[in-house]
Amino acid sequence: MRIVVYGGHPLRGTFRASGNSNAALALIAASLLSEAEITLRGIPDTSTTALMLDAARTLGAQITHGEAYALRTPALHTRSLGPEITDGQVGAVLLLAPILARRRHARLEIDYPLSRLHPHLTALRDLGFDIHISGDVIDFTATPWDQRELILLQTSVTATALVCMLGAVMGRETLIHNAASEPHIQDLQHMLAAMGAQIEGIGSNRVLVRGAVELGGADITLRPDHIEIASIAAIGAITGGSLTIEHVNAADMQLIRRVYARLGVSLYLSGETLFVPAHDALTVSQDAEDLDVPIETAPWPGFPSDLVAMTTVIATQARGTTLIHEKLFDNRLLFVDKLTAMGAQIVLCDPHRALVVGPSPLRGEYLDTPDVRTGLALLAAALCCRDSAVKIDNAQLIDRTFENVVSKLVSLGAQIEVVEQ
Repeated sequence: MRIVVYGGHPLRGTFRASGNSNAALALIAASLLSEAEITLRGIPDTSTTALMLDAARTLGAQITHGEAYALRTPALHTRSLGPEITDGQVGAVLLLAPILARRRHARLEIDYPLSRLHPHLTALRDLGFDIHISGDVIDFTATPWDQRELILLQTSVTATALVCMLGAVMGRETLIHNAASEPHIQDLQHMLAAMGAQIEGIGSNRVLVRGAVELGGADITLRPDHIEIASIAAIGAITGGSLTIEHVNAADMQLIRRVYARLGVSLYLSGETLFVPAHDALTVSQDAEDLDVPIETAPWPGFPSDLVAMTTVIATQARGTTLIHEKLFDNRLLFVDKLTAMGAQIVLCDPHRALVVGPSPLRGEYLDTPDVRTGLALLAAALCCRDSAVKIDNAQLIDRTFENVVSKLVSLGAQIEVVEQ
């Protein structure tokens, strides 16, 4: 999809946040752990959730959709996850949990580098699973356990989700160290507890899972997507607009608000409502020693890596110098060359650090959305371009994770035209 963005228009109005797409993927997978009916509320309408629901149907889930999604899986029809089911999405590896829990054997065919699964495969081996790799095919054999204690190689959301789901069914007691604690993994853990597992340490990096003899049904509402909320708030601030954002989990926004404040973006919370006032100008705050402000990503409850691109765009519009330090992932800052081409003053020190000097008037004619994590940030940059229209190709990638975000922005006053589907 190609869109044309006409910048320089402040966003105004009320925005309602959607459910967390990453949580939806894990909860759909967890629904297949039980034969009982699972009701999921607040599932966002994104391409990734549509893919996961289709995969669940292929595996045997009976799904009805009204005000919520109701899933019932009397039996799993296959033990194989091939490209026709996963469509190359790494998140589909979550479906290994219900297959292994209910069938004890699974086969996964991948068309991406095996290294992307290294933390997950290590965690499964630590649970005692037998794993055989032959080219692009991975075969798994699972055996129930009494007690297991493991330390995840990385604070991985997907690895944590896999171990929690498997522990809820196959283990009497599973202790996980270095577990991820993001809001979407908390949603999964609360769901498993509602289904009958006992889980201690939700929201921490030390999680104890006591499995149930048989998991039952549950009725779960997804919490709002904190990344979407923070992104829309940022776009409102850098365009000089004023917004009211509804359906906000205040606890998920505390550190994000503090980091944004250091870039001059003020956000105010009242219950489940976030207010973004009109900002005449943004100024980078400095500490008592008059040093440049570092923005550093970290595992939750640290500052999310998924916001590093949006934060970089904010820094291009704030007066002062900001050091952006992406500590978690390689190459996530390489997109800054696109901002530099638009007129931003950015020095990429290395693949993990970028020095941003602002404010810079942005301009541009063409952008190609490289991936879902930076797509919304590039759209934000385009909305800052006052003197030129910006064409963005592959804009459909933005909707992979965020529900109808382009049309939502248009409803707030953004001038965006879809010219090619």
